[in-house]
Amino acid sequence: MEENNDEWVVREVFDAPKKMNINEWNPDDRPREKMMEKGAQALANAELLAILIGSGTPKESAVDLMRRIMADCSNSLKNLGQKSIEELMSYHGIGEAKAITILAACELGRRRQEEEALIRLDLSSAESIYEYMRPKMQDLTTEEAWILLLNNNFKLVCEPVRISQGGLTETAVDVRVIVRHAILSKATVVVLLHNHPSGNCRPSGHDDKITKSVREGLSFMRLHFADHIIVTDGKYYSYMEEGKL
Repeated sequence: MEENNDEWVVREVFDAPKKMNINEWNPDDRPREKMMEKGAQALANAELLAILIGSGTPKESAVDLMRRIMADCSNSLKNLGQKSIEELMSYHGIGEAKAITILAACELGRRRQEEEALIRLDLSSAESIYEYMRPKMQDLTTEEAWILLLNNNFKLVCEPVRISQGGLTETAVDVRVIVRHAILSKATVVVLLHNHPSGNCRPSGHDDKITKSVREGLSFMRLHFADHIIVTDGKYYSYMEEGKL
């Protein structure tokens, strides 16, 4: 009787289902091959995520596992990206490496959306520039100078660039630094901004001198100086709108 039990145990071990990788699945269920043949657009979110995690469990394929997780997220990639590593690891078949891979993919998607939003952003007016830069500059305790590098359609060609940090009342601006950034980024339009921590957005004599120097330097290099904007919390001063550029 004991020998029969031992035989049953051995047979049970050998008959246990094995975790299958994607390349071992039925050809009709392989998202990698489907992507090769039909393109990424043909795959559902769960199939794309299954490619990232590579394998499921002995009882559940990677696609089915990701379908179940996505269902718990109301089939929303945004909701999936808001889960923690620990929450994802609570699913059988998702370890730390897979959880990190999933969240890394969600973060890349978020960053792509952010880049696309910047490409569409219209920065052709002082108000739109102010609203875009205000979150970065409104709470600064010392003066900082930033530049926006744009193309002829007033679209950003790169992230905003901080070119200097100063004291409470003024900051230095080197025209050569501005020109170098503009040339390297292949920008044709430049906007200069700096903040006034005091909250008074009226320009000083020093600000007027900086504006003149930047205008002359950019003009010499055939770069368009679109505006110099002074930023405070709740209001701004535009040299272009005031007819002083």
